[in-house]
Amino acid sequence: MDLLDATSTVAISCYALLSAAYKSMQAAYAWPASVSSVSDDLVSFDLWPSVDVIVPCYNEDPRTLFACLTSIANQEYAGRLRVYVVDDGSGNRDAVMPVHQSFARDPKFNFILLPKNAGKRKAQIAAIRRSSGDLVLNVDSDTMLASDVVTKLALKMRDPAVGAAMGQLTASNRSDTWLTRLIDMEYWLACNEERAAQARFGAVMCCCGPCAIYRRSALLLLLDQYETQTFRGKPSDFGEDRHLTILMLKAGLRTEYVPDAIAATVVPDSLGSYLRQQLRWARSTFRDTWLALNLLPGLDRFLTLDVVGQNIGPLLLAISVLTGLAQFALVGTVPWWTVLMVVSMTVVRCSMVALRARQLRFLGFALQTLINIFLLLPLKAYALCTLSNSDWLSRSFAAAVPDKDGKQTPVQNPTTGPSAAKLSGDAAQHRLRHLAPDCSALVLPTGDSCVIEEDEL
Repeated sequence: MDLLDATSTVAISCYALLSAAYKSMQAAYAWPASVSSVSDDLVSFDLWPSVDVIVPCYNEDPRTLFACLTSIANQEYAGRLRVYVVDDGSGNRDAVMPVHQSFARDPKFNFILLPKNAGKRKAQIAAIRRSSGDLVLNVDSDTMLASDVVTKLALKMRDPAVGAAMGQLTASNRSDTWLTRLIDMEYWLACNEERAAQARFGAVMCCCGPCAIYRRSALLLLLDQYETQTFRGKPSDFGEDRHLTILMLKAGLRTEYVPDAIAATVVPDSLGSYLRQQLRWARSTFRDTWLALNLLPGLDRFLTLDVVGQNIGPLLLAISVLTGLAQFALVGTVPWWTVLMVVSMTVVRCSMVALRARQLRFLGFALQTLINIFLLLPLKAYALCTLSNSDWLSRSFAAAVPDKDGKQTPVQNPTTGPSAAKLSGDAAQHRLRHLAPDCSALVLPTGDSCVIEEDEL
C-alpha cells in the first residue's frame, strides 16, 4: 500500500509542477503585448482582399441557420464578400428551404446542394473549388458573427506570412444551463489564454472551426493533403480545423488569434452531447499531435512545453487519481496529499482567471475539475484506445426542435417569424445563383439551384 501512496504522491507532484510551469507561462504570454488602433489600421488599409465565407450545414435547426446567415449578411466589410452555403445532404432540407429562399435574391449568397451527406470537409472543399476570393472564411452553421468579424480577420491577414487566423469564440446559449455556462468559461480560457499565448509566437495549434480564415493561395496548395487525410488507412472525417491549421504551420506560415473578432456559437447543453463532442475532439487532438511533433523543434520552446503539458499532464493526473482511488478502496486511506494538491490548484487557477477576466463567475469554473477527473480523463483514455473510430457521434435529424420540456415542436418559418424583421428590407433583393454548370434539378421556387453530382466531390 505504501507503493500506491508513493505513486499517487509522485504523480500529483509532477502534475502540479508541470501545470504550474506551463500555465503560468501561458498566462504571461497571453497577456496583450500592446493595444493596436483598429481605426488606424482601417485608414492605412486601402486595398481590401475579397473574402469567400463558406457555411457547411447538415440537419441544422432552421432558426439557427437563419441567425447565422443573417449575421453574415450584416457584415460591415469594405471589400468584396461572397457567401457559399453548402447543404451537405440534409435530411431536413424541406425545413431549411425557407431559410435559403430568404437569402436567395442577395447576389452575395450562393447555395450548393449536395445530393447526399459527404461530411463537413467535403462540403467545405466543394465550395472552395467553386469560389475565388483571396481569403476563405469557414463558419459553422450554428455560429453568429459580430458585424466587424470579417474586417478584423482580414486586417490580420495583411501580413503575407500569415496563413490562417481565428476569432474569439463565445457560447451563444450560455444562459441555458449550468453546462453551457461552464463551456462558455472553457471557451474563454481556450481562446484568451491557450490560443493567445500560442499566437505570441505565430503558432496557434488549432484555428477553431466555427470562425477561421485562411489564405486561398496557401489553401489551394494544401487542399489535396487536407482532403485525403487518413489514419491507419481510413479517411479522417473530423478534426478538420486542427488538421488544416497544422498543415499551414508545416508549410511555414503563421497562424494567429484575433481576440476582438467575436463569434458566438451554440454549445452542447447536456452532458451526453458534450461528452460525445469531447470524445471526437480528443481523438482529433491525439491524431494531429503526432503530426505536429516534428514542428516543435523549429518553434519557441514554450510551445513544446505547452504541447507536453496538455498531453502528459492528464496522464500524470490520471495515474495519481487511479492510485489514490485504489488506495482508498483497498485500505480505506484517503490520499490527502492528492486531494490537497487538486483543491489548491483549482482554487488558485480559478481565482487568477477571475481576477484577470474581472468576472467572479470564473470561480464557478472549479466544477470543471470534477468533470475533468471523473468524466473527461476516462473519456480521453477511451479516445486513445479507439483512435481509428471516425464516427461524428453527434449528427442527428433537426427538422423538428425540442422545446424546454423535451417535446418535439414544429419549426417556425424564420422568414415569417419575429427574426425576419431585421432583414425584411433586404429580403426582397435576395436571389439564388448558379454554382455548377450542369444543373439537373430546380429546387427553390424563387431561384435556380444546382445539385452537384457525387463524382464531382
